[in-house]
Amino acid sequence: MKQIFALFLLTIVSAAPSLAQAQLLSPQDAGSGLQPVDRIVAVVEDDVILQSELNDAVAAIQQQYASQPGQLPPIDVLRRQVLDRLILMKLQLQRADDQGIRASDSDVDQAVQNVATQNKMSPDQLRAAVEQSGLSYAAFRQQLHDQLVVQKLHQGVVRDSVSITDSEINNLLNSSSYKAGEVHLAHIQISIPSGASAADIQNAQSKAEQALAAIKGGMDFKAATIRFSDAPDALDGGDLGWRRMDEVPSAFVDTIGGMKTGDVSGILRGPTGFHIIQLIGQREPSKQMVTEYHARQILIRPSELLSAAQAQQKAQDIYNRIANKHQDFAKLAKDDSNDDTTANAGGDMGWFQQSDWGQLIGQKLDELKDGEVSQPFQSEAGWHIIQRLSTRSSDMTTQVAREQARQAIGNRKADQAYDDYLRELRSSSYVKILAPELEEPAGSDNKASS
Repeated sequence: MKQIFALFLLTIVSAAPSLAQAQLLSPQDAGSGLQPVDRIVAVVEDDVILQSELNDAVAAIQQQYASQPGQLPPIDVLRRQVLDRLILMKLQLQRADDQGIRASDSDVDQAVQNVATQNKMSPDQLRAAVEQSGLSYAAFRQQLHDQLVVQKLHQGVVRDSVSITDSEINNLLNSSSYKAGEVHLAHIQISIPSGASAADIQNAQSKAEQALAAIKGGMDFKAATIRFSDAPDALDGGDLGWRRMDEVPSAFVDTIGGMKTGDVSGILRGPTGFHIIQLIGQREPSKQMVTEYHARQILIRPSELLSAAQAQQKAQDIYNRIANKHQDFAKLAKDDSNDDTTANAGGDMGWFQQSDWGQLIGQKLDELKDGEVSQPFQSEAGWHIIQRLSTRSSDMTTQVAREQARQAIGNRKADQAYDDYLRELRSSSYVKILAPELEEPAGSDNKASS
């Protein structure tokens, strides 16, 4: 829910709607008593973006950077950046709707709960905070809904286009370019449009050169990102967070490997355009030690012949026979357990990591001592009795490395697949900018008009 949490932080500091509406009046009309009139600033397929929507979004960004206004680009550039973000969101929501992708009320309720938990609030306290910020709670829920829908669209695109083989994992781990450890990166991206002409490429390169020159001239990297980058995360400073080295695009690995913390790269050419990278931090890999548990269980499952109450009573009776009469756990498991995977082995669950059998069982195991038997407890499967036999610390560095390599390959393919998807979506959709002041200047990389 990281994206949703970030969205909450943005909406909490949003300017009140009255501020956005007030911006619709010209200076000459401000004292005339005229009512503000909304207008359509862009047509996006069969939907529109209103001036008030754009003003609200711009005001939210300005409020977010209220303490550092110098990091924002000129207002005309900021408005175009925000408009492009709104256009892309509209297109994704339309495509999701065409594909029947939905987010239910219960999905949104869960998202609200997650946001509240991350902010150490109750849902009621979260609602009060949202309304106090000037944003209606209904609008806040709608933003969460839209974010969930886009996430589901992203998942669908990635699921359909990304696959990973064992040979790819082996090749990555055995390659000379594979480097362990993690890096914290930020980036500036100057995109090249689909079907770019030589002039488009030259314009993008010139913009990248301007960005690099500004940084060398003393401009803060984050400020330069906000001013020059056209990546979706530009208004967030281009922060990519911590990434394992094997997650970094292979074209950039050698460059980053030779950088020190704080360094800024030169202009790098990637598959989607030009990039400038800043290395914010780096850390070495550590040995991956995990605690494994050896346990056994008895499961009593309700059925047509055994009511829920009877299942609970049966589990309690078995526990009493183990705890008070010292009857053999393994024999009782073979005779009475309804867990097909462990009953014939006397309930033996083998060695496993804490969460492998689910969060509830993992929690109970953590509360037990070696040799101790739990009181019966209920899960969706039925009533459990768990005996923790022993624990051990295992070196999982190799297994973790393979899983991390799998994730890295998947993330890299997913990023590229969705970026290609968005570029195709944007280039194949009808978008018309109706406000002349929001059109890209002639000769620039025209992303926001068609």
